[in-house]
Amino acid sequence: MSDESTDPFAGTGIDTSIPHSARIWNYWLGGKDNYEVDREAGDAVVAVYPQIVLNARESRAFLQRAVRFLVGAGIRQFLDIGTGLPTADNTHEVAQRHAPDARIVYVDNDPLVLAHAQTLLTSTPQGATSYLDADIRDVAGVIAHAGETLDLTEPIALLMFGVLGHIPVLDDARTLVGQYLERLPAGSCLAVSDGTPTELKREAKKDYADTGGDVYHDREPEEIASYFAGLELVEPGIVSVPFWRPDPRPDGAPEPTHLDEYGGVGRKP
Repeated sequence: MSDESTDPFAGTGIDTSIPHSARIWNYWLGGKDNYEVDREAGDAVVAVYPQIVLNARESRAFLQRAVRFLVGAGIRQFLDIGTGLPTADNTHEVAQRHAPDARIVYVDNDPLVLAHAQTLLTSTPQGATSYLDADIRDVAGVIAHAGETLDLTEPIALLMFGVLGHIPVLDDARTLVGQYLERLPAGSCLAVSDGTPTELKREAKKDYADTGGDVYHDREPEEIASYFAGLELVEPGIVSVPFWRPDPRPDGAPEPTHLDEYGGVGRKP
């Protein structure tokens, strides 16, 4: 969507006059669901902090590896909090490719994501996929509605990729994660990916804030690790995402590069 004059979201409450974080992320991932205002803002960030494009793509690759790992560990249910715009290899596509009976619930309250939700509602005949338009802070409501698709007595993978920085206060973000986990049965897992702060990133985000866009709150690696309190961490623990169980690289391919994007997976005992 390259021209606001043909905006299909006119009258939906979706503001296409200011940059939108989900659309910018989509742009960095090579997607098409973005506008000129998003591309301009995205390019401005890249000019100051060029690594952000690699961060976005490696975070996506981490999600795919984490979902594959969880399926291999026997998980067949996924609660994807803060879905974002659909791109290639969404959670349900990866999970159901390896386990056709996998069931996935996506949760977001962004009207733009809701407008694209139909893309997320495909499923194998054996499995199920649903989308819940809800505020992630409404834990009881999210879990209740997720229970219409998921069996809340069986292990569930809680995915929170690039979403916890929307909760400005760290203690509130930790409390939110804990409230979800306490409602999930033993054997459930948490997978998190989040950015860590750097000076270049702070400079880029300061310029981005001037555009009126929503600024994301990065966390230090130890702060990200604190989301996993009481869980059994899966090796190699909380690491820069390219180093979390990387796929074998073809001969001659460059080795993984350390990025200020950290993540991990933990299991509820």
